[in-house]
Amino acid sequence: MKIGIISFAHMHAITYANYVQEHPNAELSYIWDEDEKRGKEMATMFHCVYISDIHSFLKTDIEAVIICSENAKHKEHVVYAAEANKHILCEKPLATEISDAEEMIQACEQAGVILQVAYPVRFAPAVVKAKEIIDQGDIGEVIAISGTNHGQMPDGWFIEKALSGGGAATDHIVHIMDVIRWILKDEVKNVYAEFDTRFYDIDVEDCGIVTLELKSGVIVSIDPSWSRPKTFPTWGDVTIRFMGTKGNLYVDAFKQHATYFNDHDGKIQHLPLAEDMDEKLINDFISCVQEQREPSITGLDGLRTLEVVKAAYESNRKKQVVRLETTCS
Repeated sequence: MKIGIISFAHMHAITYANYVQEHPNAELSYIWDEDEKRGKEMATMFHCVYISDIHSFLKTDIEAVIICSENAKHKEHVVYAAEANKHILCEKPLATEISDAEEMIQACEQAGVILQVAYPVRFAPAVVKAKEIIDQGDIGEVIAISGTNHGQMPDGWFIEKALSGGGAATDHIVHIMDVIRWILKDEVKNVYAEFDTRFYDIDVEDCGIVTLELKSGVIVSIDPSWSRPKTFPTWGDVTIRFMGTKGNLYVDAFKQHATYFNDHDGKIQHLPLAEDMDEKLINDFISCVQEQREPSITGLDGLRTLEVVKAAYESNRKKQVVRLETTCS
């Protein structure tokens, strides 16, 4: 199965490319990137072909594409790929506007192609185990959840609102929200959020807190802040505490690691020991295409998490609770 990558703007693209190459039934054949220098460098690194025109790229014999462009460009690239009948794995967030996400989903449905969203946290072994425990009823009925997705400030286009759609809230709410929706099979009813810019001199928010009420009545808090210093031994964290009527369950997606005191580079590093969630994401996407089955993480999943993000921004602007009305099913 031949795969192409659309843009290496997002840092995850290199990881995805590596795992495509390692897959026994897949081949990274072509790369397109708006940045010609970067595209050619990546093509050299991965021993494949760089094509400067995206439409020529999409006319090749690839079956699927992985889209890692800037958030605001996802819509254009997804629609182009759907029109070319290519299956799609799109980096999160699906889009920067709800209407764009809806158009992307519609384009893929009309073309009959798979649209999967890159939420790899679902594949983290600790998260998979947590879902199993909750599904079995071991902690009873879940009544409250507290989640964090702290990270280092990524810089570059991530802090340019026109390209990213926002700051830490855009970047990090979606991972925790996707896991909650997946495990509880529940949707958000009310959103209250407060954001600010306190750590860095940038034009987007770098910290905040989001409080949610799910339709079932479960109360959720999420801290998506870019609050990890540059000297932190890893990029950030994903933690979730589920409070149930029979007990609590604490999940740390990156707890399994070795601490490396790296004198050569002058830093301390956390090296993960658990199975890599990005590898599982890529393997799942490839099997979806080969088996022609519904993706594990659909375009609708991407839309639902984006709706929460947009409601959070509205709540922050208005300084009041926003009732979330879902747009389609």
